[in-house]
Amino acid sequence: MRTLVIGDIHGGLHALHQILERAKVTAKDTLIFLGDYVDGWSQSPQVIDFLIELNTTNNCVFIRGNHDELLLHWLKDNKDNLLWYKHGGEATVIAYETVEEGNKQRHIEFLQNLQDFYHDDQNRLFIHAGFTNMNGVNFEYFPRLFYWDRTLWETALALSSSMKTDDLLYPKRFTIYNEIYIGHTPVTRINKTTPVKKACVWNVDTGAAFKGPLTIMDVDTKEFWQSEPLDKLYPYEKGRN
Repeated sequence: MRTLVIGDIHGGLHALHQILERAKVTAKDTLIFLGDYVDGWSQSPQVIDFLIELNTTNNCVFIRGNHDELLLHWLKDNKDNLLWYKHGGEATVIAYETVEEGNKQRHIEFLQNLQDFYHDDQNRLFIHAGFTNMNGVNFEYFPRLFYWDRTLWETALALSSSMKTDDLLYPKRFTIYNEIYIGHTPVTRINKTTPVKKACVWNVDTGAAFKGPLTIMDVDTKEFWQSEPLDKLYPYEKGRN
């Protein structure tokens, strides 16, 4: 049995099918999704339908991303904003025009039940974006930062690889968990398209919202499988580009 972690999907159902097939996923595998299932490519409703169905055959963990929260506000409270439209929301709004009301309610329930983070028995943390409290996620004052924070990843990137964990200046956030798995900030920003490890943080968002591939990774062996770049799978769409 494997534990597999999946990066930000952003409405790219074709890519999700590809990685599950390429990784030869079976019902014995545990699947941990890092959030941002929607906003970008045209199949956001279909991605959620697929995940709801997948949860009936596989042991799945669904973590909340910031885009999932934005969609929930729109579906449940008619909360709309131009900033969301510019960051992938417009494609989602258009896609939901053909979704029946009953199915929208199923999606609302799915989005409401997403987890802020998942902490396993091997002291590995899975979270969409990060956290700011130096004592860990259970002490976070501002839970929305679980799916909005970028300082965890920015700090990991800036940290010298020569610095030891017992150094007085070493950030305490990186000593709490054996490993931290995140999405949210695509590694394409640092010109990478494969998972990147900095300090104890693994970033598995390989830019599927833009022109990168979607990634699934075995957290024990670190073997990973990727889809085709999303702009190739959706050649007539913009995604978040």
